[in-house]
Amino acid sequence: MYPEILEQAGYTSTRLADIEPQEVFPGIRLHTFWRAPSGASANLLQMDPGTSWPHRDVHDPGPEEVYVVSGVFNDGARDYEAGTFLHAPAGTWHVPATETGCTLFLFYPEA
Repeated sequence: MYPEILEQAGYTSTRLADIEPQEVFPGIRLHTFWRAPSGASANLLQMDPGTSWPHRDVHDPGPEEVYVVSGVFNDGARDYEAGTFLHAPAGTWHVPATETGCTLFLFYPEA
């Protein structure tokens, strides 16, 4: 074991069970695992079955990276099953929705 790993500046861990979710829209919850001073962040988004964003989700000022952990995610144009990775460059948009419900890992490398 190398316990000194945990003493490195900035090295952190977070358990989902310890995060209070923020309801961003009805049936859509955001759990923030980590946020850097720059605004970069790592998050888990849970969408209940039959939910959708009420408007375009514009990726501004930076890109959004999405990994579909479970369920089926729809970006307004097509479905993405669990195990799919999406990269949405800055300035692009989609309208997140799900018929089945889904869990997404979201990473914003820039803010």
